[in-house]
Amino acid sequence: MSRISVMLVSGTLERLQMAAMVASVGAVSGNEVTVFLSMNALPFFRRGSAVRPPAEGEVGRLLEQKKAPPFRQLFAQAVELGDAKIHPCSMAMDLLQYAPEDLEPYVGEPMGLTKFLDDARDGQAWSF
Repeated sequence: MSRISVMLVSGTLERLQMAAMVASVGAVSGNEVTVFLSMNALPFFRRGSAVRPPAEGEVGRLLEQKKAPPFRQLFAQAVELGDAKIHPCSMAMDLLQYAPEDLEPYVGEPMGLTKFLDDARDGQAWSF
C-alpha cells in the first residue's frame, strides 16, 4: 500500500473529525499512517480531556447531534487496528509544557517537524 502523512494543527471539530477519518480508514485499509499533532490540535489529546472542540458550522453541529464516532475514538482505532502512529510536535509540547505522559496512551513519542516532513516525502500528505 502507500504512506499517508497527516499534519493536524486545527482545533475545530470538523477538521479533527476529518483527520481522524483519514487516519482510521487509511490505517485499516493497509496503509502506513503517521499523524503529526501540533498547534491548536494538541490540547485535545491530553489524557482524560473532556474539552470539546468548537464546531465551525452546521456539519460540526450535526456530527454531535447524529452521534458520529468521536475523533479521539477513531484515532485510537487507527493505532489499534491498523498501522497508524500518532506523534505530538516536539515544539508544541515545549510551548504547552506537556510531558509525553500528559497525552492519551495511543499518542507516541514527540517528533520534530523536520523528521515528519522527511518521512512524508514519499507518500500522500494531508493537512487539517
